[in-house]
Amino acid sequence: MGIFSTDNKQLTLIYNSNTSIGKQTYAYITESKKKVRSIDTAKTKVTATQWVEIADELNVEIKKLVNRKHPDFTEIYADDIHLNDHDWLKVLETHPHLVQFSILIQNTEFHLLHTPADFLKFMAPDSAGVPKNPEK
Repeated sequence: MGIFSTDNKQLTLIYNSNTSIGKQTYAYITESKKKVRSIDTAKTKVTATQWVEIADELNVEIKKLVNRKHPDFTEIYADDIHLNDHDWLKVLETHPHLVQFSILIQNTEFHLLHTPADFLKFMAPDSAGVPKNPEK
């Protein structure tokens, strides 16, 4: 069992309320009919262990979670920086506003939300017969 509890009656959103995308994503998701557990990385620390689980469940490298084009990142790190996974975890822990996307946990599935409306493709519509996730 992972660190994040999974519940088919609840959505978990990991986002940053200090970003416009994070604010908009939170607004979209709280309008859904599902119960929402939100983890705002601007207010709640996500641990290295949790970031590892998130990356594993998303099947992405940890560094892919970091917005390497963000001005704060480019100010601190050189363009040709070579960090190991431990270093990338430290970046996420110390600079949570550099997380590139919001993350949705639905049931046992983790999804990257590139835009605020991305979560709609993971929600079952009110009408029957339309798949929950048309990409699968």
